[in-house]
Amino acid sequence: MRHRSALSRRALLSGALATGALAMTGNTAAWGSPVRFDNPLALRRADPHISRPTDGSYFFTATVPTYDSVVLRRSATLQGLGTAEEHVVWRRHDSGEMSKHVWAPELHHVDGRWYVYFAAGSAEDIQTIRMYVLENSDPDPLAGTWVERGRVHTPWDTFALDATTFAHRGVRYLAWAQREPGVETNSNLYLAPMADPWTLGGAPVRLSVPTHDWETRGFRVNEGPAVLVRHDKVFVAFSASATDSNYCLGLLSAPADADLLDRGSWEKNPDPVFTTSVATGQYGPGHNSFTVTEDGTDVLVYHARPYDAEVGDVNRHARLQTFGWNHDGTPEFGVPLPD
Repeated sequence: MRHRSALSRRALLSGALATGALAMTGNTAAWGSPVRFDNPLALRRADPHISRPTDGSYFFTATVPTYDSVVLRRSATLQGLGTAEEHVVWRRHDSGEMSKHVWAPELHHVDGRWYVYFAAGSAEDIQTIRMYVLENSDPDPLAGTWVERGRVHTPWDTFALDATTFAHRGVRYLAWAQREPGVETNSNLYLAPMADPWTLGGAPVRLSVPTHDWETRGFRVNEGPAVLVRHDKVFVAFSASATDSNYCLGLLSAPADADLLDRGSWEKNPDPVFTTSVATGQYGPGHNSFTVTEDGTDVLVYHARPYDAEVGDVNRHARLQTFGWNHDGTPEFGVPLPD
């Protein structure tokens, strides 16, 4: 895997954002009045995922602190998700498979049906965490019946989580995090084509292994892939290190016309792209997704804590932040804004 030098204005942006001097307008970083959201968007909602797939409505889901269910919210506006009614669409099993640690759900609309990808384990053994899929054929994901399509099987029966799906150039892919036998890490990032929304259609490629210092603090982790296609490139943002204040975002990129299943197509930024900011009171920002405002401005969706805390603290709150772009076509997230 090739690596590139970061073209970053992070030091400049840090001061600007802390004082409210920088705005993100469209796809360009610009000076002026900042675009601001009422953050946190949702308290105790970690691993937030927001999609806007069909009629212009926004849908929100996230990990709940009880780790026992999949919840959905819908709103006509992005900010409105913060106060939208929350619906429980699935609950954990009483025992055995899918009975504990319901993590990181994502809602996707594929070929006219709704799918929720999530991770879950058994109450008896946390290492049984695997990826699962729910399906709903109703036009309204808050109606109809959610059917368990079961587990997403990969070549290894090991700890696996954080599945996300996207289509590019006529191919649907699944990206996820998994512990691979023989690789001395907690989790790496993988990509594979799909035969259907719950079945891999080919061998996975290992996109990233945590090797940098910022990827290996506390735990050797790459997880939570989130895909964004812009400026003739495919970007995969991901989370790294332990889920305390060391948690941060890294970035992979590939040319949009490249073979995404060729590991050599991908470059990893050698530096993190979104990290803890003591100055703004945001700690451990990570497990992001992407959306856009009503006028099309790009938005980073992520969670962070309002204080320094250990792994396991449940006060990871969902937040929104617009972002701009560097001259080389890479995203510039800046620093987490204060609440």
